[in-house]
Amino acid sequence: MDARPLAPLRYPHEAPPAEGEAIEVADGVLWLRLPLPMALDHVNIYALDDGDGWTVVDTGLSSRRGRALWERIMTSGPLAGKPVARVVVTHHHPDHVGLAGWFQSQHGAELVTSRTAWLYSRMLTLDVQESWPEETLAFYRGAGMDPEVLARRMEDRPFNFADTVWPLPLGFTRVREGDVIRIGGRDWDVHMGNGHAAEHATFWSRDDRLVLGGDQLLPSISPNLGVYPTEPDADPVGDWLESCERLAGLAREDHFVLPGHKLPFTGLPVRMRQLIDNHHHALERLLAHLDQPRTAHDCFQPLFKRQIGAGEYGLALVESVGHLNHLLHAGHVIRQRRQDGAWLWQRVGAG
Repeated sequence: MDARPLAPLRYPHEAPPAEGEAIEVADGVLWLRLPLPMALDHVNIYALDDGDGWTVVDTGLSSRRGRALWERIMTSGPLAGKPVARVVVTHHHPDHVGLAGWFQSQHGAELVTSRTAWLYSRMLTLDVQESWPEETLAFYRGAGMDPEVLARRMEDRPFNFADTVWPLPLGFTRVREGDVIRIGGRDWDVHMGNGHAAEHATFWSRDDRLVLGGDQLLPSISPNLGVYPTEPDADPVGDWLESCERLAGLAREDHFVLPGHKLPFTGLPVRMRQLIDNHHHALERLLAHLDQPRTAHDCFQPLFKRQIGAGEYGLALVESVGHLNHLLHAGHVIRQRRQDGAWLWQRVGAG
């Protein structure tokens, strides 16, 4: 048995490309960035040269700024001279699928994604809510959301997927687990992850060491594993751990991962172990914290080990529910309703 320590993460590129520009990270593979109006202020985009056109992996949000930036990239920027003929979407979150429909309807591009990603995206763009659904408010109350936060949210129109995602026309090309797809002069094996997003597509080159990781394979940060009112008893943490264990079996130290955020990196075997261990350790801390009845709101400190600000509160709350649901499914905790509707969670045998 080889007992050598695994190679640490390394970042061949110290800085990202400037807005509207690109860095060639491999033969015929360009790395671009689009801005996001949030704490995680960017999303990585990759353009692969298919000879007579480009395949773009993920798109950024749909906004006037985003569309104007893409127009500049395609007319006078790094993609000028050839059309974007195909868009590959790794998963259904708005910063990745936001402009897929725009590329289809306005530029004639083919959309390639998983069936689940397309169905979620199509459904959510059509589901516009002008006022808060009662199911959503009940979910927030069940999580023990701070009453002041809830009151402020109820004063505003709810966020709608369609606010930042261009309408998706009918028609897409499906990829599924085990498929092989030709992009940029390479054959790529398709492997699906779950947890952060259902049926999240990752692509592993057969011809060199490249991996298109989306948000399933990120360095330095862990993607959100949240539970939402659409599926309040979901176990995204369990789905995530299963995916990471499975994908870890494919990881090589020389893989060069092109992630959805942060910097491209090598050292994937170590990173997969970190992604797994981080959540196991969080679950251990959480279980110890549940020696007394707690709401999901009460569990931020053991989970995240830091103060959660207003801008992070919503994501922290749904991830807290995700970890609690995992412990519930595993039989480690019980829960009961408090008089105000909040779930109180407690370790089995405590109290």
